[in-house]
Amino acid sequence: MAKSYENAGVNLEAGYEVVRRIKQHVASTKRTGSMGSIGSFGGMFDLSALGIKEPVLVSGTDGVGTKLKIAFDMDKHDTIGIDAVAMCVNDVLAQGAEPLIFLDYVAIGHNIPEKVEAIVAGVAEGCRQAGCALVGGETAEMPGMYQDGEYDIAGYTTGVVEKSKLIDGSKVKVGDVLVGIASSGVHSNGFSLVRKIVSDNGFKYSDKLFGDKSLGEVLLTPTRIYVKQVLEVIKNCDVHGICHVTGGGFDENIPRILTEGQGIEIQEGSWEILPVFQKLEEWGKVPHREMFNIFNMGVGMVIALDASEADKAIEILKANGEKASVIGKITDQPGVNIILA
Repeated sequence: MAKSYENAGVNLEAGYEVVRRIKQHVASTKRTGSMGSIGSFGGMFDLSALGIKEPVLVSGTDGVGTKLKIAFDMDKHDTIGIDAVAMCVNDVLAQGAEPLIFLDYVAIGHNIPEKVEAIVAGVAEGCRQAGCALVGGETAEMPGMYQDGEYDIAGYTTGVVEKSKLIDGSKVKVGDVLVGIASSGVHSNGFSLVRKIVSDNGFKYSDKLFGDKSLGEVLLTPTRIYVKQVLEVIKNCDVHGICHVTGGGFDENIPRILTEGQGIEIQEGSWEILPVFQKLEEWGKVPHREMFNIFNMGVGMVIALDASEADKAIEILKANGEKASVIGKITDQPGVNIILA
């Protein structure tokens, strides 16, 4: 045992125990193309096993942001890994890519094996939902960098799409409709404002402000992973564009699928705005229109396609457990026009 390193605050034995604990979670994410096992210096994947003629690799990386602060306060760490996966895989999905592999990075002040296992178990759950393999990662114990009980997590994913089926927004045209898929809650964006609203109102995350659910439980609801459901739509419909609604809400994200001279029109009331957004608006005295520029407002992903295919896409999504509806359309007027209810 490295006593000198332990005296400096790094427990190598705890690190070894983490590896032992997470092996079962990593193994549960195996898929076609997976190679090797945890413990190698690099994660491997056999792309030839997929039979794709002209593979285009699409990669994404992201973290969870200050939503972590709520996990610390609630001492709840088994869902934050799902968020880390979701933020990455939903992004590559927007190009039509199927996520293949995922790697995570957990940095922590002091290595507590039970806590790290809970975090990685969440990552594994997210990978299973997305159908991708957890092929590696890193747990870094860094005393002095993080306050007691705190950590950070980031993730990285690579997906693949047949070159001829790459979705880059070039097919989006005026008259296309926007199908919005329901979010599960705040997801993993806007939490600096959320935390300020909670603090300014003197709330505690343990307060039962949503029936039998505490405020913290509602805010920690994991980000929805849309991979398998949306891939079914892509397989059966001619999808022109896909938008993952993250930081910057409607105003920042949906225009990313547009070409010059195009804009969007959104009709409020065509989907359900979740109670958590209504409460945050009320508690924070946030102007209603501004909410759409910060949060997903109940829409986690948007698909653009010809109006003739909207009903088919919605039926596919509903058959796969999603709430979906037409929320707007592509116009020839640049900008984001939200017709408020």
